[in-house]
Amino acid sequence: MTEGLRTVAVAACGLAIGFAWHAIRTSLIPPASPDRLVSELRLGQFAALLLTMTAGVYIGFAVGHEAQQGVGFDVALAVGFLIVAASTLVRDPRHALTVLALAFAAHAVLDIAHRPGWLPDAVAPRWYLIGCATYDVLIGALCYLPILRR
Repeated sequence: MTEGLRTVAVAACGLAIGFAWHAIRTSLIPPASPDRLVSELRLGQFAALLLTMTAGVYIGFAVGHEAQQGVGFDVALAVGFLIVAASTLVRDPRHALTVLALAFAAHAVLDIAHRPGWLPDAVAPRWYLIGCATYDVLIGALCYLPILRR
């Protein structure tokens, strides 16, 4: 196991554990409580930061593979996810969490789209694409957990 893989895995696990703890704690607050709204707002802000971070990694991959055809599209998609994440900061928390859950699902689809060659397939290691798609599905489900528990 390389140092890069180990570091990414530890960071991703730490962030996922913290996010899961917050999502579960939020879903346990009674829906009519004002604390629930505040907790959903904070969860949405945390999710927006995670979406920006996971999508922004492709900008780094594009810089590392600048000569490869199609990396500009990856950068454009990353900026698109940044815009989606930023737009959720000014929305109702329930709507923001729903949008973020869908955005994470869309990002997982794009991760998988790198493998059959629909997007540049050599831009990221295979372990990263599979791991990131799994991570996106997990975080997206956790975004939607408080909405389901209403």
